[in-house]
Amino acid sequence: MSVTQVPMLEIENLHVSIEDTEILRGVNLTINQGEIHAIMGPNGSGKSTLANVIAGNPEYEVTEGSIRFFGEDILELEPDERAQAGIFLAFQYPTVIPGVSMANFLRMAVTNVRNARAKRDGIDQKPFTPREFRKLMREKMELLKIDESFATRYLNEGFSGGEKKRAEILQMALLDPTLAVMDETDSGLDIDALRVVSSQVNDLMNPNLGILLITHYQRLLDYIKPDHVHIMITGRVVQSGGPELALELEAKGYEKLLAEFAIEA
Repeated sequence: MSVTQVPMLEIENLHVSIEDTEILRGVNLTINQGEIHAIMGPNGSGKSTLANVIAGNPEYEVTEGSIRFFGEDILELEPDERAQAGIFLAFQYPTVIPGVSMANFLRMAVTNVRNARAKRDGIDQKPFTPREFRKLMREKMELLKIDESFATRYLNEGFSGGEKKRAEILQMALLDPTLAVMDETDSGLDIDALRVVSSQVNDLMNPNLGILLITHYQRLLDYIKPDHVHIMITGRVVQSGGPELALELEAKGYEKLLAEFAIEA
């Protein structure tokens, strides 16, 4: 007898508001491990709101619906608890933290997540020694072709757009999430930086990882090939399909799509 697989992420009828303004108006989305999903849509369609709500940003109010992660409702979990469960958000605009080195920030983040997962699973986890962490970080930096000097710089201070996004990917590699939500990872990148960052994401993809890519443009999907593409307009997913849907959207443009899927604002 076959066993039904529990979806990794299951969003049902999600309604979300901020300051009494409804932004998401009934989003449904299911992502399984090993899948790459892309969400496309014009500015103001609710894409980044969805990313923030999955990660647990308290500024947003869920008024209806559910988000389940491996069958467990996560709406009551704090952002750090969601991270410990295996959810990672790569920010569109990563925060600059002067005076805190990449290495120290990453060691603290990885240690906290590692300890929390061990406690959850009933494992006696020994603390990371500085030497053990440096070894792990070097391995991930080598995999991602990131220069070791990155580790000594202050977090995102003076970083170019491409460097900030590569720092996010390094965090993702070290935290080893099950779900990676990538909010406009292509934003602010020239074509060379886009190739590098996309290659790094592809290097991290594995059968246990699910990725939700949020983007305006087809160009990112030329490098990170999605299994499913969803189009979001005014807070709803109005169309879903395969990779060809992104090409259709690029050919049509958003104005024609908005006319086709006219939804009451």
